[in-house]
Amino acid sequence: MTTLQCIDQPHEHLIASLDKGVLTLAINRPSTKNALYKELYLWIAKAIDDADASDDVRVIILRGAEQDFTAGNDMQDFLQSIEKPLEGLAGDEPPFVLLKAVARFSKPFIVAVKGVAIGIGVTLLLHADLAYADESAVFQLPFVSLGLSPEGAAGKLLVEQLGYHRAAELLLTAEKFDAHTAEKYGLINQVFAEDNVRAPYHLMALGDKNAYGYAETTAQKLAQLPIASLKLSKALMKKDVASILEHIDIEAEIFMDRVKSPELKEAVQAFLEKRNPDFSQFN
Repeated sequence: MTTLQCIDQPHEHLIASLDKGVLTLAINRPSTKNALYKELYLWIAKAIDDADASDDVRVIILRGAEQDFTAGNDMQDFLQSIEKPLEGLAGDEPPFVLLKAVARFSKPFIVAVKGVAIGIGVTLLLHADLAYADESAVFQLPFVSLGLSPEGAAGKLLVEQLGYHRAAELLLTAEKFDAHTAEKYGLINQVFAEDNVRAPYHLMALGDKNAYGYAETTAQKLAQLPIASLKLSKALMKKDVASILEHIDIEAEIFMDRVKSPELKEAVQAFLEKRNPDFSQFN
């Protein structure tokens, strides 16, 4: 039986709990709005891979520990990483390792969102089986505005799941959108009214009145169903996992090439100088 390292060896920025077959992974960096860095990407990915192989886990919930899902890449970690030459394949970089772990996870995978869901915070929704959000949620796919390109097979999955025009609106404008838009477009299943709960993870009341509580209730219901039937049903709906993994690798190569682009350098410089970037100099 596979050991769950996330339970046996807790990580300071990831709270993991296992209850009646439901593994809850709560990102816990509230001071950075749960921004992700290399080690944390890999830690979450390993937790997901271990859970897939473990008979003790039947469902995963991925969420934030408090009031945010994730702000995406930790800016300091990202700026340090782009200064280093790429070693190996682009698809082996930590963010893409996490995305591939979620894409191939064979059991039900639920995402619950409060606060910000930026970049990979939205891309992960495309690989989830069920997703819920509170009205506090704010989503964004900012890649074009940073001189980058889509990640995690988003170019493929957004069109398939939302339709071309809605996918183009979210990717090409790179603008923020709210939970009701996310629900209307099909990125999430349901929106819950803000309940003003501010308790930390271990004190959070579990009820059906917010995204976290509803995700927990749903996960517990799924955990009581035959796991073989759940896995088979998911496999039949997601028949193209191999193609999705291939697209993640393809987009990773393009993304990592764009990391070296002058447009990204301008976006970063503008961010540091607290001004709007000027992309008019680039063709």
